[in-house]
Amino acid sequence: MKNFKEEELIMYVYKDCTPALTKAIEKAISEDAELKKQVETLQRSKDQLDKLKLKSPSKKSIKAILDYARKKDN
Repeated sequence: MKNFKEEELIMYVYKDCTPALTKAIEKAISEDAELKKQVETLQRSKDQLDKLKLKSPSKKSIKAILDYARKKDN
């Protein structure tokens, strides 16, 4: 059985791998409980990240960064 890199498993979770790789991972998951747990953990992590509500920086922060950048250019 092939050992999959974590990057390949992440691509699988994000549905961003080739059909052949998808098929190989799905076959391996059905035969390997540890691999199945690893993919489930990655899926839960993805789900939690998807639920995060990211905040934009404040206008004050943006202004301070832009002012600093302008001073650096002079």
